[in-house]
Amino acid sequence: MTDPRFSRDSLLSFARSLFSGAGLEDDKAAAVATYLVEADLMGHSTHGLALAGWYLQGIADGVMTKTGSYETISDRGASVCWNGNRLPGAWLTSEAVKLAVERAGEFGTATVVIGNSHHIGALAAYLSIATDKGLLVSIASSSPSGAQVAPFGGTKGVYTPDPVAHGIPTPGDPILIDISASITTVNMAQRLIREGRQYEADWLMDADGNPSRDPKVLEAGGTLLPTGGIDHGQKGYGMALIAEAITQGLAGYGRADAPKGTNAAVTVQVWDPEAFGGSQAFLRQTGWLADTCRANPPRPGVSKVRLPGEAAASRKRAAVESGVVLYASIMDSLLPHAERLGVEVPKPL
Repeated sequence: MTDPRFSRDSLLSFARSLFSGAGLEDDKAAAVATYLVEADLMGHSTHGLALAGWYLQGIADGVMTKTGSYETISDRGASVCWNGNRLPGAWLTSEAVKLAVERAGEFGTATVVIGNSHHIGALAAYLSIATDKGLLVSIASSSPSGAQVAPFGGTKGVYTPDPVAHGIPTPGDPILIDISASITTVNMAQRLIREGRQYEADWLMDADGNPSRDPKVLEAGGTLLPTGGIDHGQKGYGMALIAEAITQGLAGYGRADAPKGTNAAVTVQVWDPEAFGGSQAFLRQTGWLADTCRANPPRPGVSKVRLPGEAAASRKRAAVESGVVLYASIMDSLLPHAERLGVEVPKPL
């Protein structure tokens, strides 16, 4: 039996109806639907519609703000800071990237910082807003309401996986990098706990500081290991510290304020290559890098060297053409919400 496939349009319509039914304004419901489905198209199955039930519960509980706009804390043209007022992270982040793209066209580069946002999902989902226009983009995020990663050498959680994403235009498909300061994520750990599975390697640490592959250690005071693990976790530790500084630090709102409920800080930076060495010169360099990496002799067991984002782009093209295969538990998790909100569930292709 083959896994059911859903058209992109039917998933978008379904998600938008769910969030509209839950009370989000139309533009916000559309943004959340768009970027959750985009994550599933790219194959980021823990950060797509798998988050929809949690978001809907957050709306019901009053954790996510349903209406209104952000507050502008500072605007100096090329640098902007918003208080996101706990509005949907997908709407805030996409609006921030759009503004940074517009301002980079004027100033050459632009930075938009958001404090007090709701969860933003998969960072990679927003990169094409800039790369489609030939612009270089970076997005960083942290969550001051979470503490699942211990500083290197410690045992108690202080910060979150603190992901960063970069979109690099090339003469072909852009390079799309989406990495975090921890080896794995909270969402993946929760999925494995639900399914009674363990990680394939020691990517966690129990409360006593021992490496573990059992996600249940997180329920007993354990933590996610930083990128680099027990041996070289200072690398992930350093990544997290700068991510925290450029998100919560620049926003002026974060862990020091002990926010309650789901909370995120986001920083978006966009560069227009034309304002520096020139767009064609930029593409000449990134094209050479992309070609040379792909042409690199693969090590044993590897069929070919790929660039970050290459597999995601392939999955997205296939999903748009042939339908999206959702992770097995996702649609079932949304059925109660669809029934509660009176939303028709999409039929597989």
